[in-house]
Amino acid sequence: MAPFSKKNKSKKSFPVKVTTMDAELEFHVEWKATGRDLFDLVCRTIGLREMWYFGLQFIDSKGYVAWLKMEKKVQHQDIPKESPVPFLFLAKFFPEDVEEELVQEVTWHLFFLQVKESILSMDIYCPAEASVLLASYSMQAKYGDSEEATGKPGDLQSENLLPQRVIDQYQMTPEMWEEKIKVWYGDHRNMSREEAELEYLKVAQDRLEMYGANYFPISNKKESELWLGVTALGLNIYEKENRLLPKITFPWSEIKNISFSDKKFTIKPIEKSSPDFIFYSSKLRTNKLILELCIGNHDLFMRRRKPDSMEIQQMKVQAREERTRKQIEREKFAKMKQMYEISFREKEELHRRLLQVADEARLAQDALVGPASTHRPLGRLNTVSWLPRHRH
Repeated sequence: MAPFSKKNKSKKSFPVKVTTMDAELEFHVEWKATGRDLFDLVCRTIGLREMWYFGLQFIDSKGYVAWLKMEKKVQHQDIPKESPVPFLFLAKFFPEDVEEELVQEVTWHLFFLQVKESILSMDIYCPAEASVLLASYSMQAKYGDSEEATGKPGDLQSENLLPQRVIDQYQMTPEMWEEKIKVWYGDHRNMSREEAELEYLKVAQDRLEMYGANYFPISNKKESELWLGVTALGLNIYEKENRLLPKITFPWSEIKNISFSDKKFTIKPIEKSSPDFIFYSSKLRTNKLILELCIGNHDLFMRRRKPDSMEIQQMKVQAREERTRKQIEREKFAKMKQMYEISFREKEELHRRLLQVADEARLAQDALVGPASTHRPLGRLNTVSWLPRHRH
């Protein structure tokens, strides 16, 4: 019997609700189902094949963020005691280069929605100029070239486009922000939704220092408070008041081993002459999560430096063929639209000229007839005056 059913409500199953960035999915899960069973079902349901970036997140009984372990049974993990059991389907790991690595459009879309939410909720710091540019790509992804978003002043004010911190930082009216966004929005004409979302991610990746980083509070031997950032490229150590510029960086390629014992973490460099870096984190559950993210990011780092597997090669070929097909369709549609616009303009011009000719003909007729007041009606002529008289 399959471990999942959308309608099965037997006593041997329990309901779960998985919330992705744009949908809610509900299933009934057998008690013996593993985290992998549930995760694979979600990926199949949304058509995702690049599943190695994602995971199922939940809040455990202690209030900590946790990720569902793939090999353990769902019921044997510290999942919420709710019905249905809530999970979030989120990106757990980030690519080094979104344009080079991400293949499927559904993958771009999920990353776009998650990064956008993190920026708007101010989990990721985003300066004003980048915020406006990202807002313009967001509008292009949502509306395309539609006049709906660029018509009347005030049309964009109902959209959640800018972080509140940026809005509060400047003394600008909503209309002024709208005008700035529309200037950039106009430059994205003819860009598809997928292209706009990819450009959004590229800007976030290249300009935002907090993009793709998981932060954890730590301390050093001197008990100074610091931040640890776990990223696709390695580990960063930040001062307490600055999570933008790292104080120390450990690329994955230079790390030999990471381990922890109770509250103590040790980063052992490959270079023997380099000393070990030791830091402390007070929560055991947080420490397990740090190590989990380190292992996952390091594995992906090494995987990127190997030739693509057959599966990824096939995905890339299929993605290129699909993008080529869509590009041909877009070009065909654009050509038809252009021909329609030309035909419409020609009809408008012909109609205008016909009206002009009619006006000219009417004016000419009026000129020939002359003013009505200078002529007497024929019915009022005195015909007697010109008849010959007869002599008697």
